[in-house]
Amino acid sequence: MQHQHRPALQQKEHLYKILVIGDLGVGKSSIIKRYVHHNFSPNYRATIGVDFALKVLNLDQETVRLQLWDIAGQERFGNMTRVYYREAMGAFIVFDVTRPSTFEAVTKWKEDLDAKLSQSSGKQVPTVLLANKCDQGSDVLTNNGIQMERFCRENGFLGWFETSAKENINIDEAADCLVKHILANESDLIQAEVRDIVSPKMDSRRVSSCSGCFRS
Repeated sequence: MQHQHRPALQQKEHLYKILVIGDLGVGKSSIIKRYVHHNFSPNYRATIGVDFALKVLNLDQETVRLQLWDIAGQERFGNMTRVYYREAMGAFIVFDVTRPSTFEAVTKWKEDLDAKLSQSSGKQVPTVLLANKCDQGSDVLTNNGIQMERFCRENGFLGWFETSAKENINIDEAADCLVKHILANESDLIQAEVRDIVSPKMDSRRVSSCSGCFRS
């Protein structure tokens, strides 16, 4: 008896450009190094221009390649950021919990991102806020989870995470949150192409799924 070979399920592949932006010295490079290379260096070296790193995720029948762009803090809101932002599918905006001025700059980074990079549908690019260096014990900025959630909703963030590149706190969780939303957005766009009408009920379900990112 001749056995029939079932065709192997085709592995879907995605390549996403992810921006990591925020003020100088907030830990952007350290977050990427922890996420991609699983290590941490206490020696600070300012990023000049932009650095790149590649992270490969294997999810069920999908391979996701994340091209992480580490954009220098001193490039604040300049014309070059338009070039750096181009074709990005998601972003992290990072601030240092020990330096309130870096949190005050978050809204400017978000406004700059939204002004220079809106998706073809007019939606904002999925963005997660990272409250970095939480291991240093200064939680004045983030000790009110309700206020942080409200800040995220008002400024168009998916959610926020307290992170530490040094202690490897919530780095993978924050990235998983962002990737899931990017994949969901891509799926929604594909479905929208073959659907004439999107019901309000479906819209509300999509919005409510964002609540999974918020932390108290």
